[in-house]
Amino acid sequence: MPGSFLAIVVVSLPVAFLQLPLDTIGELPNSLPSPSLPDLSPSLMVALIGPALAVAALAAIESLLSARVAASLAPTGGFHADRELFGQGLASIAAGFFGGMPATGAIARTAVNVRSGAKTRVAAIVHALLLLVVVLAAAGVVSNIPLAALAGVLMVTAARMVSVSTFKRVASSGKSSAAVFLVTAFVTVAFDLVVAVGIGVAIAAFFALRTLSRSSGAHREPLPGDEQPGDEQIALFRIEGSLFFGAAERLLDDIAREPGVEVVILRLSALQIVDSTGANALAELITGLERKGATVLVKGIRPEHQAMLNRLGVVGALRHPNHLFAELEPAVDHARSHIRRKTADAA
Repeated sequence: MPGSFLAIVVVSLPVAFLQLPLDTIGELPNSLPSPSLPDLSPSLMVALIGPALAVAALAAIESLLSARVAASLAPTGGFHADRELFGQGLASIAAGFFGGMPATGAIARTAVNVRSGAKTRVAAIVHALLLLVVVLAAAGVVSNIPLAALAGVLMVTAARMVSVSTFKRVASSGKSSAAVFLVTAFVTVAFDLVVAVGIGVAIAAFFALRTLSRSSGAHREPLPGDEQPGDEQIALFRIEGSLFFGAAERLLDDIAREPGVEVVILRLSALQIVDSTGANALAELITGLERKGATVLVKGIRPEHQAMLNRLGVVGALRHPNHLFAELEPAVDHARSHIRRKTADAA
């Protein structure tokens, strides 16, 4: 017999016999509501679509969190998110015909269930059948259970859910991970788990964007091969990492400020991520350099970036379509040829 059940019995019996003035669960329904077709009028459907989507999103988040907790506690581990949400959706539809609340996973009850020995889906079926028995036959007895007894069970369950090894790994993985952990834990206690997860994800996203921004850069490289006259007027830049809204302006400003340059070669083959903001900034950089009299050559556009860069005007900003190269050597040869022609014209 599960220890949590024994604990509730041991605490509840003295409270009932001694009639101690403790808060209890209170009155429970002793029958199931009759099924009925809910109001499906168009006006009500339109009015409820927004709140319904919000409730569905919150229920999905909490259900997946519950499943994740169960997977981390159970020796079998693992769960199917799509199957979980599909089942919750069917349960919510059925509950609507009985005037019930939307179905969702409950982290506290899930943890208690797993800690009590649950290993398969049969545990959930037994749990539902026991609740049915309680409603139909034992509502009066259960209504006298002290809330303090349930609180004790939940506190023990919460303590047993804490993984010391996980805490140590998070604490040693860096300040950003520790900050996300501490803020999420505080908001969970102060407000609600769903709110805490949302805030934690937002903070984690901020740190991830900061890391992406810091790992991105535009570096000037020496030209390949032997040095030739006029090479000092050619600037070869390798843009690497991510060119997105959080880093585009900072990276490209360094290129725009390069003095005494007649030809700029942009190597894009090491560029991993480009969003629309980055593509627009790159197009503006090319346009600005061309307006100042510099010739821009682009080398190594990755196939997955080609469509966006074409659509947002990066290729169109080049002075000539032939200024787009697949390899570095032809781009450098073209740049040196351009410098030689310009020097000859000036002479």
